[in-house]
Order: sequence, then C-alpha cells, then structure tokens
Amino acid sequence: MKPVTMLLLGSALAMGVLPAAAQTVPAPPPAATVHPDLWPRASWPYKADPAIEARIADLLKRMTLEEKVGQVVQGDIASLTPEDVKRYHLGSVLNGGNSAPNNDEFAPASEWLKLADRFYAASVDKSDGGVGIPVIWGTDAVHGHSNIVGATLFPHNVGLGAMHDPALMRKIAQATAAEIRATGIEWTFAPTITVPQDLRWGRAYEGYSSDPKLVAGYVTQFIEGLQGAPGSTNQLKGPYVLASTKHFLADGGTFGGQDQGDAKISETQLRDIHGTPYVSAINAGVQTVMASFSSWNGEKITGHKGLMTDVLKKRMGFGGFIVSDWNAHGQVAGCTNASCPRAINAGLDMYMAPDSWKPIWENLVKQVKSGEVPMSRLDDAVSNVLRVKLRAGLFEAGKPSSRPLSGKFDLLGSPEHRAIAREAVAKSLVLLKNNGSLLPIKAGARVLVAGDGADDVARQSGGWTLTWQGTGIDPKYFPGATSIYQGIDAAAKAAGGSATLSADGSFTGAKPDAAIVVFGETPYAEFQGDIKTLQLRPELRQPIETMKKLKAQGIPVVAVMLTGRPLFVNAAINAADAFVVAWLPGSEGAGIADVLLKDRSGKAKRDFTGTLSFAWPATADATGPTQFPLGYGLTGAARTTVPALSEDPKVAEVDAGDVFMDKGLPATAWSLEVGGAGTGGNTRITTVPAQSGGGRVKVTATDHGVQEGARRFVVDGTGPAQIVLSTQSPVDLTRQTNGDVMLVSTMRVDAAPTRPVTLSLRSGPGNGQVALGRMEPLGVGQWKTLGVPLKCFGGNVNMGKVDTPFVLATDGALSVSVARVALGTTADTGRGTAAKRWWRGGARIR
Repeated sequence: MKPVTMLLLGSALAMGVLPAAAQTVPAPPPAATVHPDLWPRASWPYKADPAIEARIADLLKRMTLEEKVGQVVQGDIASLTPEDVKRYHLGSVLNGGNSAPNNDEFAPASEWLKLADRFYAASVDKSDGGVGIPVIWGTDAVHGHSNIVGATLFPHNVGLGAMHDPALMRKIAQATAAEIRATGIEWTFAPTITVPQDLRWGRAYEGYSSDPKLVAGYVTQFIEGLQGAPGSTNQLKGPYVLASTKHFLADGGTFGGQDQGDAKISETQLRDIHGTPYVSAINAGVQTVMASFSSWNGEKITGHKGLMTDVLKKRMGFGGFIVSDWNAHGQVAGCTNASCPRAINAGLDMYMAPDSWKPIWENLVKQVKSGEVPMSRLDDAVSNVLRVKLRAGLFEAGKPSSRPLSGKFDLLGSPEHRAIAREAVAKSLVLLKNNGSLLPIKAGARVLVAGDGADDVARQSGGWTLTWQGTGIDPKYFPGATSIYQGIDAAAKAAGGSATLSADGSFTGAKPDAAIVVFGETPYAEFQGDIKTLQLRPELRQPIETMKKLKAQGIPVVAVMLTGRPLFVNAAINAADAFVVAWLPGSEGAGIADVLLKDRSGKAKRDFTGTLSFAWPATADATGPTQFPLGYGLTGAARTTVPALSEDPKVAEVDAGDVFMDKGLPATAWSLEVGGAGTGGNTRITTVPAQSGGGRVKVTATDHGVQEGARRFVVDGTGPAQIVLSTQSPVDLTRQTNGDVMLVSTMRVDAAPTRPVTLSLRSGPGNGQVALGRMEPLGVGQWKTLGVPLKCFGGNVNMGKVDTPFVLATDGALSVSVARVALGTTADTGRGTAAKRWWRGGARIR
C-alpha cells in the first residue's frame, strides 16, 4: 500500500452545508419515506382553548414579520445579550453545557436568577412599539439541575432504568423541577427517552433501557413530575417546568452507535422501538419535543417533514412545539448553520441556533419575504410556540425572581432532595457476582477503599455535570455532595469498623477484612463518548491489576464499576469476589454504602434490587453474545458462584492514542468539520456525501487501503474554505512537541490548488500556521505522507491544550483526499531541497 498525505482543508471541511436557496434539494430516498397510517395514534390531553386561540390570533395580527421570526429562534446565552433579545424579539434562550452567566461555569445560583430577570425584562420591553412576548429559557437539567453548583445530582438515566421504579422517577422529576425553578428557569431539555441499541454510542447513558416498553413506562411519571398532570396549565403558578422529550427520532438506533449518525432501519423498527415512548410522552402532555441530530436512512430528522409533521404532529397528535438540537439544522441537506428554510418547512417550530441565531434570523426574514418559507408556515410555528407559553402562564408569571420558588436556593441540594437521590442510587445498583457471600460486608469490618474513582464526585457524576463533558472540576464545586469513599467511611465507622482510602490498594498494618475497588469510565458527553469496541480504555484498567494484587494477598475484593454503559470487563469480574455496577450515581455516593455494608443491626440499610436494563456483553464486540441478559441482577441474599469468564475480547484492541483520523473517519472524541468564512460556523460531517458553504465544498467517500477508506474534499474556489479536526477535550502535546514528533497526514492531491494552502494547529484562540504553497511537492494523483514537526506551528499555541490539531485552508479551488491524520515520526526525512523550500519549519514528505 502506498503511503498517503492527509491535508485538512480547514475551510472546505467546515463548510458541510449550504444555503437552501442556492441548491435544489433532491427528493428523499424511498428508504426514508414514512407511511403515517402505520403509526399509532396518541391522546393529546389538551383540547383547543378558545381564549388562548383568540389571544394567539390577536398577537399574530399585531406582530411584525421580524417579531414572528424572533419567536422561532433560540440563541445561547454565551452568544447573545439581553439587548439582543429585545432588538431581535427572540422567543427563547438556552444555556449550553459550557455556557453560564458572566461566562463563569461555576457562577452561583443567584447570578443565574439575575440573568433570567434581565432576559425577561428585555423580552417584554415594548419601548420600541413591539408586542413584548416573554422569553423562555431552556436548560439541560438531565440528571438534576446539573449546571448549577450545589444542585442535587441524580443518577444518570442508565442507572435509573435499572431501578425499575416509575414512582421514584416522579419524585426525582419533582425535585429537579423545584431546583430549576429556584434559579428562574422554566424549561428543561428532559427527559431523554431514547432507546439505545448499540452501546458504543456516547450518549447511551442518557437512555433508560434498550427495551422500549421499559422506557415508555418511565415517561409518563417523569413528565408529570416535571409539568404536572396531563392537561394541566399555568405550570408557572406551581412548582413545575416545561419538559422536552428527546431526541425525535432514533438517535439511539444509529449504525455503529455513531452519535449524530444514521439509523439504517425499517419503518416498523423505527416505530416499534424508537417511536413507542413518544406515545406515552404525548399522552402525558409533553409541551416540547427536540428533533434529533441524527438521520433515518440517510435523511436528517430535522429536515424530515414526514416524521415531524405527518407522523408526530398529524398522526400522533402532538400539540406542543418542536425545537431542534444544537445547530442540527446545519446538517440538513441544502442548509447551513446560518440558513435552513427546509427545516421550518418540514415542521420545525424553533431553531436552536446557539451561535448562529443572528444569521438564521436575518435569513429567515428574507426567506419569508421571498415566499421560500410560506407566511402560513411561519404563523403556524409561531402559534405553536405562543400556545405553549400561554398554557404555561408565562405571560402572567412576571419576572422570574417574582415567581413561586424563585430565589429559594436552599432547595438546591436540600436534604429532602438528596434523600431521594440517595434512594435512587441504592436502587440502581446491580449485583452481577457475589461469590462466598461477601456482600453485604459485616459490621465492624476494616475496609480498604481503592481505585481511581473512589473519592471523586465529578467522576461518579459523569458528563453533563457543571460542564458539558463533566471534566476538570474542582471538588469545591460539589458542596454537600458525598463521594463513594466518604459514604463508605461514614457507614463503616457507624457500624464500629473503619475505612481507609488508598487508590493503589497499598496498606500498612493489619490486613483489611475486605477491599472495595472503584473503577470504570471517566466523564464524557455526546460524540466525545463514542467508542469502537465495548471495553475500557487501556489507561483506565490499572485498578483491575489492583484487584488481582489484593486477591493474591487473600483479601476479599468487591469491584464497584462506574460506567455509562455495560462493557466487556471480564478480567475485573474474574478478579473480584463480588461485582457491583454503580453506573453514574451522581452526588449521593452514600447510597452505595447503604447496600454494600451492614450496620450494627447486622443488616444493610437496603438490599440489592436493581436489574440490568441493558444486556451485559460477553465480548468487546458490540454485535457479540451476551454475558448477563436484560433483567439480570442478584439480590443481597443471593449467593452465586460465577465461574471464570473468558477474557478474550474477540476484537482487536482499539485505542485512538495519537490518531485523530483514520480510514477517513475521525477518531473517538474527535470531530471532522468543514466550513468557510461565513457567519454560520462550521458544520460537522457525520455522513457522506455532504456539501457545505453554498455548495463550495463537497465531501464524498473515496478508497484508500480499504473501500471508502478516505474522504475527498472538493473546493470550488469561490470563497474561503477549511477542513478541520477538533475536540472538546483538549490534548496535551507538550511532550511530543519537545521531541521530534510530527503531525503526519496521509493524503492525495486530486487537483492542484489554484491558491496557496495553509495547515494550522490551534489551542483555543492560539493559532500556529504553516504555509504549504500550492502543495507542489505532493504532486497530483499520488497518495503521500506529509509530516510537519509540531514545533513548526509557532510559539503562540499552548501545546498543553490543543483542541484543533488540523486545519487545512485555502481561498482557491482544491481537490484533496484525506485518509489519516496522526502524530508520528515515520514520515520520510525529506532531505530534498524542494521540501526544505516548501516549509521553512521543516516539512517532510514521502
């Protein structure tokens, strides 16, 4: 196989989408055509209210086009101001996973409430002659009000599904709603009612179960806990918030478990697996539904009229409004982040345009004026948004700080709410193995607590915790929370024993009576958590060696696994005498001690009652056999002897390491994007063929080594373009930079560029750039490997926090194919004078 050189066309790759007006949108493929009559009908609990409909008609009559467009646009608080809300009449704001008041992710609750008041005041300001419609604020309170310091953090959904306790779900929702209301926010993007079918998906932990019936059984209780009884109105007079089920539809059914990918399934599978929970949601009166990033048989859901309008609204009777996911409209064929008439024409009622809200607003005004978006469709979308606001009593609620529960910050992490969470933790634990009747551990025992996850609240809480990824959080931002070790320590002492924390399992003095080793996944969110095989990353497996070491010393070992999904960990199961799946329990680690240790009465506070809501794999192959079936779980009284399990994963070890892209696909935790110099931002490429920037960049698959083992980027030269590889979890490349490590790209120049090309590496705003000229040394039509020493990217880049290691950009026309981007030292030395002239920093090619 010939070596290749990869070139990141920064602007080309970032351009993944183009204005709909500039392109003829092809008819959807037959595989993505729905047949509404095949779908079930639901019972929407709200009858038409003549008073509300009269108010909507009156508002529509008085609203300008600009005011109407504002109601269907939602921006992120990090990218707009209250003044923007007033000027553009925006109907909604949200805080993304990393957005917060004053750009302080750890801002106190009081600052959230102050900002809510400012946005509200701006929205109802009529000094410019507008109608002054109150803004609504949405937040991802997905396991408690998890953006707020001090809030109760409940177990993630993967754990709640193992409880099999719908009644407790209602209590969790009620507690969450109260804490949200304390900060003045009215709307949560929850519950997630996805039905994950492939655990390689980075959002699998947001699903309750792979069983649609179990998910459907939870939906009613949780929505009623958030919103009140079906058909209830004036939620803002009480302790409620508006709910949003997500993500419609089949985000948990994508091929290979790829986030934002394609569900290649039949319509009956789409209906019976992924559509089933939506019947319960509509029956419960869920006020909003979030459309998915993902596709069904090649067509993006956010642009799918058949699913959003014909099925969800007409056939199933949903009478709230549909909001998109974060810039998801930019992935719809014929669209960009800045412009997507196809989405609203398909039935979308509100664009979540976090950083692209202004161009979306500007373009939508033009598109309605031109008739590309019919005024009737805009009026319908605005009516749907207004109807939800009027039902909730938003117009009469007053400023957020004046509403019930507002400012009652003692609700955040209150003893009552923590008790609910602690109960949920205990009930979610699943016991897979309990050889020798080790659990619960006897009262008075000397307990050694080991493992890298034992004393880390952030680790046990997972993603969507204070920050989007839930990483890099100082323990001080978890006031009142209890780590797993702290819970065990308190329980052991109360029972007359002791607990000692030792991450590596070392100890002095008397041999412990038992060791509890806490290990597992580290936090992640969304596509950052996508994996290729069902196994822990190698650097997370050290605690398994600790288990083996302790067992060799004759110490009984209890393994406690923190994870967002079942994984192949047979080595750990074999090494432990008892194996407990704790999932991602949240802030109340004491709930684990309630089940693991006996108190002075000789009994544990709670028994093991949780059972698997996902099957547990026997290998690391996601399509392989099952080790423990759906519904498996031992009680504390059960005594089983689990024989030694095979430790053969049956698949090759997959570790991205220093690989950013391979076989044309971004590595785990990395994103491939294309974009230009426009205002809409970059577009993530998840499927091909794709195009971006008004058609300026087209992305297709091409062969290299294997079929479709590379991506081809064709830039037409009518404007700036770039191809980008980026991550939300910056990597430390200081060690590699100090050596002779290079950024090595495998690529083929298919047509010589007409203008100079640059290759850049970035860390936040820091940008290091190398000029490639017109890529003459690579030639045309040959796969080559291009190596650039990291030190050549300049001194204004923080190599300790590299988030974008590859940006290939040009202002001209270019056609290039890219197969692989990684760090390495294997490129040819390139001693020829041509290579030296090409890059002053010392590029190497072969």
